[in-house]
Amino acid sequence: MTERVPSDHEAIETHRVTVESVGRTDRPRVALPDAVDLQDGDVVSLALDGDGYYATVETNIQGETGIAHVADNRRLAREREGENRLAEWVRDGTVSLGGSAHLDIVTDGTEYGLRTPGTRVVYTSTGGADSSLADIAEDLDG
Repeated sequence: MTERVPSDHEAIETHRVTVESVGRTDRPRVALPDAVDLQDGDVVSLALDGDGYYATVETNIQGETGIAHVADNRRLAREREGENRLAEWVRDGTVSLGGSAHLDIVTDGTEYGLRTPGTRVVYTSTGGADSSLADIAEDLDG
């Protein structure tokens, strides 16, 4: 069952995050706060200013979890292939490297949103996948 939830709803937990660059490149990365309990390799739904995508959580050499690649579907996110929608979002939006963004927890562990500070977004939440369905999907995807 899907539900529409605005970013300013009391059920949404919001964290201010920094959009940093990967090393000395212009590739963006968003470090995840400690309150977000995700591990390296987790694939999550991630909206960028309301547009739905997927991302794989990565751990950098300092051991910090973050997101550096956002893709159109789960397979592309898992394989870190396809157009990097995070880089597009930074390039085309009002956020910049070294600047801030808001990370919204829509459904802990499965659904998140990144948005420009001051922007209100309405998320379509599924409430997370049923674990048995997620297991079947993982088996099919390989």
